[in-house]
Amino acid sequence: MMLAAMQKQRNVLGTELKACSKKPLTGFFRDGCCNTANEDLGAHTVCAEVTEEFLEYSKQQGNDLSTPRPEFGFVGLSPGDRWCLCAARWAEALEAGMAPRVVLESTHERTLEFVPLAALQQYAIPG
Repeated sequence: MMLAAMQKQRNVLGTELKACSKKPLTGFFRDGCCNTANEDLGAHTVCAEVTEEFLEYSKQQGNDLSTPRPEFGFVGLSPGDRWCLCAARWAEALEAGMAPRVVLESTHERTLEFVPLAALQQYAIPG
């Protein structure tokens, strides 16, 4: 793990970043958190609770998150799972009216480079 990921990172509320999901194990570093670093070109920073509608939307956009890919250690997501989504993908889903709900305490502050806090707050659920 890179040094940046080992340092305490902050969420969109400016407080310490909380875990998103240990099962399935999520995050760019697969540490359960939406930590990020320069190597994370996709900015996997939005802790989202995926829905059937979002999973279908994502598949239609060319990012199949529901099919298991054991060769990559990926079990596939089911509705209700929490996952660190790419911030740009969440923003696309927002524009399409398909954005899943988010856990603000577990969504990395880097997300604010892609999405305004007010938009995230409209989709906020408790951690």
